[in-house]
Amino acid sequence: HIPEARFLDMNRLVWDGDPAWGTEMRSSEEIGGALRTLGLHDDIEHVVVYATNPLFASRAFMTMEVMGFAGRVHVLDGGQAGWVASGRELTTVEPAPAGGGRLSLGLRGDVLVSADWIHERLDEDGIALVDARPDDEYTGEDGGMGGMANPGHIPGAHQMYWEELIESRESPYLLDRPELTALFEGAGVSEGDTVVAYCMVGWRASYTYLAARLLGYETKFYDGSWRDWGTRDDLPAVTGSEPGR
Repeated sequence: HIPEARFLDMNRLVWDGDPAWGTEMRSSEEIGGALRTLGLHDDIEHVVVYATNPLFASRAFMTMEVMGFAGRVHVLDGGQAGWVASGRELTTVEPAPAGGGRLSLGLRGDVLVSADWIHERLDEDGIALVDARPDDEYTGEDGGMGGMANPGHIPGAHQMYWEELIESRESPYLLDRPELTALFEGAGVSEGDTVVAYCMVGWRASYTYLAARLLGYETKFYDGSWRDWGTRDDLPAVTGSEPGR
């Protein structure tokens, strides 16, 4: 690991349960306990997260923003692969135990959205739904999670597979701002829009969330994603390669 980096077990942030929204986030109390274990406290101004899998870093970034760290949490571009490729060293030495300090956290109510929140706004201008899944899941050719859900996507949602936002899995650097902006515009996002990111269970969409925040869009996150929406027969779905309505 990078010298002095502390280990964040992602299982302490997410779980595979099925509460009302199909959300993957653990409770505020559980997440707060995980962050306190890392030694985070109110006086820390900058937290940098990284991983070998870029989705782990983006998921941690989104979670920490939701918990009140907006403006103080950052992602190491390129992750551990980029660190090594730039000639920097790794270590197996464990850092000293984390210190104490008061950590005041509060779940932000302006980031996470539910299926019902989206459904009420399907025809509303200024809401840009971005689907971070690959072709077969977006079009419905996957059969809806292999028959576990209705096939397709949310009406009006544009597809932008999350891997389009990075150079490659082997070189997981974010594209530059003009390229990112062009991708978001191609996904139906206009200046001033609120981006709502979703995928299958909330992992891939966290990278869309990260990129949208970097570009300055107001951004919301549908954690239940298609596992929630696609298993409800009272919600509409569209198949095929077009956003549809």
